Amino acid sequence: MPRFYCPLPLTTGATIALPADVAHHLHVVRLQPGATLTLFNGDGGQYGVTLVELCKKRATVQVDAFEAVEVETPYAVTLAQALPEGSKMDWIVEKAVELGAAAIQPLAAQRSVVRLSGERAEKRQAHWEGVIVSASEQCGRNRLVRLHALAEFKAWLATPTEAPRILLTPRATESLAGWARANGPQAVTLMVGPEGGFAPEEEDAALAAGALALSMGPRVLRTETAGLAALALFAGAWGGI
Repeated sequence: MPRFYCPLPLTTGATIALPADVAHHLHVVRLQPGATLTLFNGDGGQYGVTLVELCKKRATVQVDAFEAVEVETPYAVTLAQALPEGSKMDWIVEKAVELGAAAIQPLAAQRSVVRLSGERAEKRQAHWEGVIVSASEQCGRNRLVRLHALAEFKAWLATPTEAPRILLTPRATESLAGWARANGPQAVTLMVGPEGGFAPEEEDAALAAGALALSMGPRVLRTETAGLAALALFAGAWGGI
């Protein structure tokens, strides 16, 4: 059954007009009145609806029933990802949604090749938010991953946090897998560097700020692999798959 994000109040029995982008999609795939869809608005759960009317730029549905469906992990992982090259961030965001991340924090690190500011940063932020919506529609999540604004690494590191920050680095002597087994499910922040990793001074600053240095094993993973592998590791050790 087609699933769509609809950022509107949804109430059983109500008849509502869908957002223009959703209406356009329904028109393109040639759905007919009477077709059933699933909507979610990010507040939790989902709604079964029936298509009542469909025009090129307008679609109306009747909200039939609420389903208290949740597929969130029982712990919150924030992926603090230093900006990678090219379009890798799109892939990272999409897969982080599928793997259950609760939030994503883009970071501008010393070795980040991509530099974003002003209007360019705002456009990329909006684009990543769209990636989150599409990935949520596909994978069945009814709550949207929180996307924080791009932050400079040092400034972000200085912000207070209650959740442990985990620095993924080949320099570490303790493995993430061992730490996850020894410590129960909990909120954590995963710190992943760009191509080439965080600079030594950035790693030293993170450790001085209380971050835990943990390794993903004997093989050096790419920036687009490390955070996703860590999310999958948590899901295997703590549940969520």
